[in-house]
Amino acid sequence: MKTLSLIALLALSLGNSPMGWCAAQPGKVYRIGYLALAPIVETPSPQRAAFLRAMGKLGYVQGKNLIIEYRSAESNVELLPEAAADLVDQKPALIFAAGAPAALAAKEATRTIPIVMFAADPVANGLVASLAKPGGNVTGLSFVQIRLSPKRLELVKEAFPKASRVAVLWTRNHPAHAEELKAVGARAKELSLTLQPFDVTRVADLEQAFARMNASRPDAILVLFDYRTLIYRELIADFAARNRLPTMFGSPESVETGGLMSYGPGLAELFARAATFVDRILNGADPATLPVEQPTRFELVVNRRTAQSLGFSIPEPLLLRANVFIE
Repeated sequence: MKTLSLIALLALSLGNSPMGWCAAQPGKVYRIGYLALAPIVETPSPQRAAFLRAMGKLGYVQGKNLIIEYRSAESNVELLPEAAADLVDQKPALIFAAGAPAALAAKEATRTIPIVMFAADPVANGLVASLAKPGGNVTGLSFVQIRLSPKRLELVKEAFPKASRVAVLWTRNHPAHAEELKAVGARAKELSLTLQPFDVTRVADLEQAFARMNASRPDAILVLFDYRTLIYRELIADFAARNRLPTMFGSPESVETGGLMSYGPGLAELFARAATFVDRILNGADPATLPVEQPTRFELVVNRRTAQSLGFSIPEPLLLRANVFIE
């Protein structure tokens, strides 16, 4: 009797876990959509590759029992609504939206097709009612930027103890950046740092920010994460290199293109976790009742090549805590 009770309890707990007993059903073909702001290239990005591997482990194999309709805005956010509408016309069982802009476009295009997202600040963006109870057709994974940028500022101060003034690049159209800027400002006071905030919503704003930084030079640049600042990453890294300024970003892609450091969740790991949401919904789960997950592990990425070329000496204790190095 005790053994039967234990088995029942185990089954119940697994049924309520993110993985559950779900998997692809034999003989069934699944059709899903994949919407992204960035271009979809033939060789998958590390994040998309992680998603496909995780789907494969759950029994979904692209070209066999899994059909993926890909749509991209080719880095032009204005094209996302059209791409999302076209994807909805294909009537997929669900849509995986890579990034907040893609998730917003997908939600605008359909309120009935389930959407699995990976997006920052989904409550502030209006994607879900709350993390615990999404309440609509959107769920998935998220990270709350307001908690991360103060930590990024701490890492800048740790890497460059003599820094006293830090430029902060933010965008007025991001729904959480104003609050994020306040949080960074509060931490700056504790670290005896002066902030120079620059709104870089448009490219013209970014150019003006560069001109003002040339006139009043900061000791480092902190970039708040947004799809706009992600698109600007090469321009920001080039400016920083010319002026020998250390940079801290919110995405590893920015470090790969010449930035010095980034701190944030491991994106490949989160894309892999997104596969479990896809699996559960394909097996009948309601996205309105699936809590949005947040990451528990974060990565410090350091570009050693940038540090060497600019003559930066990052303290050894900080290097020992780095998870990824770009050589």
